[in-house]
Amino acid sequence: MNFARTLATTARIAGIALALAASQYAAAQGKGLNEPFRDAYKKALAGKTVGYIPVAMGFDLAQGWYAGLKKELEPLGMKIVARDPNWNTNAGAQAFTALMAEKPAVIVLHNPDVQTYAKLIKKAEAEGIYVVQINMSSAQPSTAFIGADWVDVGERNAEAVVQACKGKSNKIAILQGAPTAATSAYTLKGVENVLAKNPQIKVVSNQAADWDAAKAKGLTQTVLKQNPDLCGIVGFWDGMDIGTAAAIKEAGLTGKVFLATSGGGEQKGACDQVKSGAFDLDVSYDVPTQASNMAAMIKWLVQGGVKPGAAKQSIYTTLIPITKENASAEGTCWKLAATK
Repeated sequence: MNFARTLATTARIAGIALALAASQYAAAQGKGLNEPFRDAYKKALAGKTVGYIPVAMGFDLAQGWYAGLKKELEPLGMKIVARDPNWNTNAGAQAFTALMAEKPAVIVLHNPDVQTYAKLIKKAEAEGIYVVQINMSSAQPSTAFIGADWVDVGERNAEAVVQACKGKSNKIAILQGAPTAATSAYTLKGVENVLAKNPQIKVVSNQAADWDAAKAKGLTQTVLKQNPDLCGIVGFWDGMDIGTAAAIKEAGLTGKVFLATSGGGEQKGACDQVKSGAFDLDVSYDVPTQASNMAAMIKWLVQGGVKPGAAKQSIYTTLIPITKENASAEGTCWKLAATK
């Protein structure tokens, strides 16, 4: 078996060498050249389907990833099929099951928590479907994960809050997303890493707002009433921390309570909020770059012949700290309107 494979590989190399030799001859004659890998690349991708299941379609992250995938893959003849669970985990599981029955080449998955899709991920890859997880991972690893290094995000935001609290009360609050989401658990670990080195910091509140801006606002209002000398808040998502910022503003504490958060770097949700003073720091994981990374991984997987689940790789996206210094600079944020 190995001997036959060696012969096949040798023959392929010889074929490529002959093609290159022919191309060099054609070049010497001043003629156009046939690129030897182009046809195989286009043939491998054309007609393939990519399923896409975010936690919901109605916000900037999900729409930005979807637009980026369509931009990169549709011109190659690939089809992007989106299913919108709209924050409903049961609907998401049903969508995942239905997509598997349609046998797409790849399913791109944004997990609401670490367990909901775990068995389905394993089943999909056992059936020959690649699963690419984006930003929020499952307890079940898949062929690829592309997303933020959440421990790093937590450390950066906590460090900024610790610095802002110097000479002040040293009282801070932590506002998590959904406790069952990997994003929250890993970000919290990053925060804890920094707090362990700064025993002077006192955490007066550590609560979950479940990615809900209204809930974040209510929790923050209560914390500020109980601790009017609060010097900082570590929030876990800018879409939720719009509510946090609103509570700070209503209390007349904008600029006094340092708010650090993170998000996908969309103009209105990130840069504009930093410029207005609502956020003091927004660590961006840059959705267009994530979409580009996903598309590149999908192109490689579909043409490469790697067995689904055989490899389990991660691509952590480069983080961009958004502050007053760079919030107005061209290119710091991306615009959702420009993707439509």
